This record gives sequence, structure tokens and C-alpha cells, in this order.
Amino acid sequence: MGVGKHIASETFTVGGYQWAIYFYPDGKNPEDNSAYVSVFIALASEGTDVRALFELTLLDQSPNGKHKVHSHFDRSLESGPYTLKYRGSM
Repeated sequence: MGVGKHIASETFTVGGYQWAIYFYPDGKNPEDNSAYVSVFIALASEGTDVRALFELTLLDQSPNGKHKVHSHFDRSLESGPYTLKYRGSM
């Protein structure tokens, strides 16, 4: 698709707020050099200082199961919620 181009999920409601998932198959930023995928959860409704705990996981559905998924997402759920400041925050 190209760096910076994404596929968005339908919006869904959790905790009284609308959310969406954005998937960038060639990475979100040019420095990704298409070597990484990027996945974000975004606040899709109006809100300020919305606190949320979440975890995003990519599953290998290939029949041989040999593809590894690496993450540069080092923050654990135990470290506390994220604060999303405005609609569109990822």
C-alpha cells in the first residue's frame, strides 16, 4: 500500500467511548522503510483525558506457524493506563 497508508476498522464502543484500530502494513513513518507494520488504537469520539488500558496483538495465521511477531511496544499493562487527550489520539 505504501508507507503512511492505512486500513481502519469500523468504530466500536468500549467504556462509553468510540474507538478504531488503524493498521499500516508498510509502517506509519518514512523511517520505518517498509520494514515494519504499525498498529494503533485511536479514540474516535469526543473526549479529553480518556484513560484506557489495552493490548494489541498480531496473530500468525499462516499454516506453517513459522512467522514471528516482534514488538517494539515495551509498556506493560501493569504500568497503568494510557491517557488519550482528544479525538484522533493514538
